[in-house]
Amino acid sequence: MFALFTDFTLQGPYVGQLRLALHGHAPDVPVVDLMHDAPAFAPDLAAYLLEPICRALPVGCAVIAVVDPGVGGERRAVAVEADGRLFVGPDNGLLEFVAGRAAQVRCVFLPEADTAVSPSFHARDLFAPWASLLLKEGLDNSGLEIVAFPERGWAEDTPRILYVDGFGNGWTGIRADMLSDAAVLEVGEQELRRGRTFSDVPRDQGFWYPNSSGLVEVAINCGRADGILGIGAGDRIRLLRP
Repeated sequence: MFALFTDFTLQGPYVGQLRLALHGHAPDVPVVDLMHDAPAFAPDLAAYLLEPICRALPVGCAVIAVVDPGVGGERRAVAVEADGRLFVGPDNGLLEFVAGRAAQVRCVFLPEADTAVSPSFHARDLFAPWASLLLKEGLDNSGLEIVAFPERGWAEDTPRILYVDGFGNGWTGIRADMLSDAAVLEVGEQELRRGRTFSDVPRDQGFWYPNSSGLVEVAINCGRADGILGIGAGDRIRLLRP
C-alpha cells in the first residue's frame, strides 16, 4: 500500500498526477489519500501531524510525505524505514518524529535528481519511483548507503495550532497524554478546560479534548473554534495549568 501525505490540496492536477505516477510504477499496489491539506510550506508543523496520523498504517506500507517548500533546492531527498513502514520525502524535518519515535530506524539519502525530473515536482518524478522501488526491493537491495537519520532536535511537543480541520477545530502539537485532566489552555482570550467529547460541554462552549490521533484538539461545541477563538495554523497557545 502507498499512503499519501501532502499539502497539495485536492485542487488542481497534483494529487492526480502523483497517483498516476505510482500506478505506472506499481499498478497492483493500492493508494490511500491520507491527508492533502497538511500545513502548507510548514514542515515544522506538519511533522507533528505526520507521525500520529501514520500510527495505524500497516507494516509494509510506503508513505510519500510531501510538505516541501525547498523543492528543487539544496535540501536532500530521504527514505526512512521506521518500524517496518517506509517513508519517502524531503530532508527538511518532516520525518523528524516518524524517525525519532520509532523503535527501529534505518535511513538512506536518495540520489540527486537528474535532468528528467521536474525541479518543482519531486513528489511525482523522484519520490514516487523511489518509493515504488524501495517498497518492492527494500533498503538493503537499493545500492544506497544506510546512514544515521539527520535529526533536527525539535521539542517533542509544541504549543501551537498545527491544523484547522473542516469543522474549524484546531489540532495542536501537544500529545494529549502529556496533560492532566485538570489542564487549562489559554487560546485566544478564552481559558479552555478538558472535555471527553463534544456532548460533555454546553452548546457554543469551548473546550479541549484528546482527539482520535492522540493530540490535544481545541473546539467549540456546535461552533467553529477558528472563528470564535481566532486561531490558525502556527498560532501559539498557552498552558496555564498542565
